[in-house]
Amino acid sequence: MTQELWDGEAARFDEEPDHGLADPRVRAAWRELLLEVLPSAPARVADLGCGAGTMTRLLTDEGYGVDGLDFSPEMIRLARAKVPEAEFVVGDAADPALETSSYDVVLSRHVLWAMPDPAGALARWVNLLVPGGVVVLVEGNWSTGAGLTAAECERLVRAVRHDVRVRPLFDRVYWGKAIEDERYLIVSTR
Repeated sequence: MTQELWDGEAARFDEEPDHGLADPRVRAAWRELLLEVLPSAPARVADLGCGAGTMTRLLTDEGYGVDGLDFSPEMIRLARAKVPEAEFVVGDAADPALETSSYDVVLSRHVLWAMPDPAGALARWVNLLVPGGVVVLVEGNWSTGAGLTAAECERLVRAVRHDVRVRPLFDRVYWGKAIEDERYLIVSTR
Protein backbone atom coordinates (compact mmCIF):
# COMPACT_ATOMS: atom_id res chain seq x y z
CA MET A 1 0.00 0.00 0.00
CA THR A 2 1.44 3.32 -1.05
CA GLN A 3 0.89 6.93 -0.09
CA GLU A 4 -0.25 7.60 -3.63
CA LEU A 5 -2.89 4.88 -3.41
CA TRP A 6 -4.35 6.26 -0.16
CA ASP A 7 -4.03 9.86 -1.35
CA GLY A 8 -6.13 8.79 -4.35
CA GLU A 9 -8.72 7.14 -2.07
CA ALA A 10 -8.99 10.12 0.27
CA ALA A 11 -11.68 12.07 -1.61
CA ARG A 12 -14.04 9.07 -1.57
CA PHE A 13 -12.92 7.48 1.69
CA ASP A 14 -15.78 8.78 3.82
CA GLU A 15 -18.43 7.49 1.39
CA GLU A 16 -18.43 4.07 3.09
CA PRO A 17 -20.89 4.17 6.00
CA ASP A 18 -18.32 2.93 8.52
CA HIS A 19 -15.65 5.38 7.30
CA GLY A 20 -17.57 8.66 7.27
CA LEU A 21 -20.14 7.79 9.95
CA ALA A 22 -22.63 10.08 8.23
CA ASP A 23 -25.55 7.76 9.04
CA PRO A 24 -26.62 8.67 12.60
CA ARG A 25 -27.30 5.01 13.46
CA VAL A 26 -23.84 3.89 12.36
CA ARG A 27 -22.21 6.80 14.20
CA ALA A 28 -24.22 6.07 17.36
CA ALA A 29 -23.24 2.38 17.24
CA TRP A 30 -19.51 3.24 16.98
CA ARG A 31 -19.85 5.84 19.73
CA GLU A 32 -21.51 3.37 22.06
CA LEU A 33 -19.00 0.62 21.24
CA LEU A 34 -15.96 2.80 21.84
CA LEU A 35 -17.24 4.52 24.98
CA GLU A 36 -17.89 1.06 26.41
CA VAL A 37 -14.19 0.08 26.17
CA LEU A 38 -12.29 3.37 26.50
CA PRO A 39 -11.28 5.02 29.76
CA SER A 40 -13.26 8.15 30.55
CA ALA A 41 -12.56 11.41 28.77
CA PRO A 42 -10.34 13.39 28.74
CA ALA A 43 -8.07 10.38 28.21
CA ARG A 44 -5.40 10.86 25.56
CA VAL A 45 -5.81 8.73 22.40
CA ALA A 46 -3.35 7.92 19.59
CA ASP A 47 -5.48 7.25 16.49
CA LEU A 48 -3.06 5.29 14.31
CA GLY A 49 -3.95 5.11 10.63
CA CYS A 50 -6.56 7.79 11.29
CA GLY A 51 -7.52 8.20 7.63
CA ALA A 52 -9.75 11.22 7.10
CA GLY A 53 -10.22 11.68 10.86
CA THR A 54 -13.70 10.31 11.44
CA MET A 55 -12.83 8.41 14.64
CA THR A 56 -10.79 11.39 15.78
CA ARG A 57 -13.88 13.59 15.29
CA LEU A 58 -16.10 11.12 17.15
CA LEU A 59 -13.76 10.91 20.14
CA THR A 60 -12.93 14.61 20.21
CA ASP A 61 -16.66 15.32 20.37
CA GLU A 62 -16.76 13.13 23.48
CA GLY A 63 -14.00 15.11 25.20
CA TYR A 64 -10.97 12.95 24.42
CA GLY A 65 -7.61 14.43 23.49
CA VAL A 66 -6.73 12.75 20.19
CA ASP A 67 -3.57 12.75 18.10
CA GLY A 68 -4.07 11.26 14.64
CA LEU A 69 -1.38 9.74 12.45
CA ASP A 70 -1.62 8.56 8.86
CA PHE A 71 0.94 8.12 6.11
CA SER A 72 -1.27 9.73 3.49
CA PRO A 73 -0.79 13.52 3.35
CA GLU A 74 -4.16 13.87 1.63
CA MET A 75 -5.95 11.91 4.41
CA ILE A 76 -4.24 14.14 6.98
CA ARG A 77 -5.31 17.25 5.07
CA LEU A 78 -8.94 16.07 5.22
CA ALA A 79 -8.60 15.09 8.88
CA ARG A 80 -7.24 18.52 9.81
CA ALA A 81 -10.19 20.16 8.08
CA LYS A 82 -12.64 17.81 9.84
CA VAL A 83 -11.08 18.13 13.32
CA PRO A 84 -9.08 21.36 13.50
CA GLU A 85 -8.74 21.12 17.27
CA ALA A 86 -6.86 17.78 17.11
CA GLU A 87 -3.19 17.20 16.38
CA PHE A 88 -2.33 15.27 13.20
CA VAL A 89 0.97 13.92 11.94
CA VAL A 90 1.90 12.48 8.56
CA GLY A 91 3.79 9.33 9.48
CA ASP A 92 4.06 5.58 9.30
CA ALA A 93 1.76 3.73 11.71
CA ALA A 94 4.26 0.83 11.68
CA ASP A 95 6.67 3.06 13.61
CA PRO A 96 4.69 6.08 14.81
CA ALA A 97 6.67 9.20 15.56
CA LEU A 98 4.65 9.95 18.68
CA GLU A 99 5.81 10.40 22.25
CA THR A 100 6.29 7.10 24.09
CA SER A 101 4.54 6.43 27.39
CA SER A 102 2.11 9.30 26.86
CA TYR A 103 -1.22 7.85 25.66
CA ASP A 104 -4.05 6.27 27.60
CA VAL A 105 -5.32 4.55 24.44
CA VAL A 106 -3.87 3.34 21.18
CA LEU A 107 -6.71 3.01 18.68
CA SER A 108 -6.28 1.48 15.25
CA ARG A 109 -9.00 0.57 12.80
CA HIS A 110 -8.22 -1.68 9.84
CA VAL A 111 -4.50 -0.92 9.92
CA LEU A 112 -2.62 -3.72 11.70
CA TRP A 113 -3.39 -6.25 8.96
CA ALA A 114 -1.58 -4.05 6.40
CA MET A 115 1.67 -3.79 8.37
CA PRO A 116 4.65 -5.62 6.86
CA ASP A 117 5.59 -6.67 10.44
CA PRO A 118 2.40 -6.55 12.51
CA ALA A 119 4.09 -7.98 15.61
CA GLY A 120 6.79 -5.31 15.52
CA ALA A 121 4.25 -2.55 14.89
CA LEU A 122 2.10 -3.71 17.77
CA ALA A 123 5.10 -3.78 20.13
CA ARG A 124 5.88 -0.17 19.16
CA TRP A 125 2.23 0.80 19.67
CA VAL A 126 2.25 -0.62 23.20
CA ASN A 127 5.29 1.56 23.96
CA LEU A 128 3.14 4.63 23.34
CA LEU A 129 0.93 3.75 26.32
CA VAL A 130 1.12 4.98 29.88
CA PRO A 131 1.00 2.22 32.53
CA GLY A 132 -2.51 0.79 32.47
CA GLY A 133 -3.11 2.04 28.93
CA VAL A 134 -5.57 0.33 26.59
CA VAL A 135 -5.07 -1.08 23.09
CA VAL A 136 -8.23 -0.96 20.94
CA LEU A 137 -8.07 -2.63 17.53
CA VAL A 138 -10.81 -2.97 14.94
CA GLU A 139 -9.70 -5.52 12.38
CA GLY A 140 -11.08 -8.06 9.99
CA ASN A 141 -10.48 -10.92 7.62
CA TRP A 142 -12.24 -9.72 4.49
CA SER A 143 -13.88 -11.73 1.76
CA THR A 144 -11.12 -10.46 -0.57
CA GLY A 145 -8.60 -12.59 1.31
CA ALA A 146 -6.91 -9.60 2.95
CA GLY A 147 -6.81 -9.04 6.67
CA LEU A 148 -6.22 -10.99 9.86
CA THR A 149 -8.50 -13.52 11.46
CA ALA A 150 -9.53 -12.78 15.02
CA ALA A 151 -7.41 -15.73 16.17
CA GLU A 152 -4.33 -14.40 14.34
CA CYS A 153 -4.80 -10.92 15.73
CA GLU A 154 -5.40 -12.22 19.25
CA ARG A 155 -2.10 -14.19 19.07
CA LEU A 156 -0.25 -11.04 18.01
CA VAL A 157 -1.69 -9.03 20.90
CA ARG A 158 -1.04 -11.81 23.44
CA ALA A 159 2.64 -11.71 22.51
CA VAL A 160 2.86 -8.20 24.05
CA ARG A 161 -0.13 -8.01 26.42
CA HIS A 162 -1.81 -10.35 28.91
CA ASP A 163 -5.43 -9.28 28.94
CA VAL A 164 -7.04 -9.69 25.50
CA ARG A 165 -10.76 -9.65 24.75
CA VAL A 166 -12.22 -10.30 21.31
CA ARG A 167 -15.68 -9.16 20.33
CA PRO A 168 -17.16 -10.09 16.93
CA LEU A 169 -18.66 -7.16 15.03
CA PHE A 170 -21.05 -8.85 12.64
CA ASP A 171 -23.99 -6.51 13.25
CA ARG A 172 -24.75 -4.45 10.14
CA VAL A 173 -25.24 -1.35 12.29
CA TYR A 174 -21.42 -0.92 12.44
CA TRP A 175 -20.96 -1.17 8.68
CA GLY A 176 -24.16 0.30 7.29
CA LYS A 177 -24.79 -2.93 5.41
CA ALA A 178 -24.77 -6.70 5.83
CA ILE A 179 -21.29 -8.25 5.82
CA GLU A 180 -20.13 -11.76 5.07
CA ASP A 181 -16.56 -11.54 6.31
CA GLU A 182 -15.05 -11.63 9.80
CA ARG A 183 -14.81 -8.29 11.60
CA TYR A 184 -14.03 -7.82 15.26
CA LEU A 185 -12.88 -5.59 18.09
CA ILE A 186 -9.90 -6.46 20.27
CA VAL A 187 -9.38 -4.69 23.58
CA SER A 188 -6.31 -5.20 25.75
CA THR A 189 -5.95 -3.46 29.09
CA ARG A 190 -2.59 -4.90 30.20
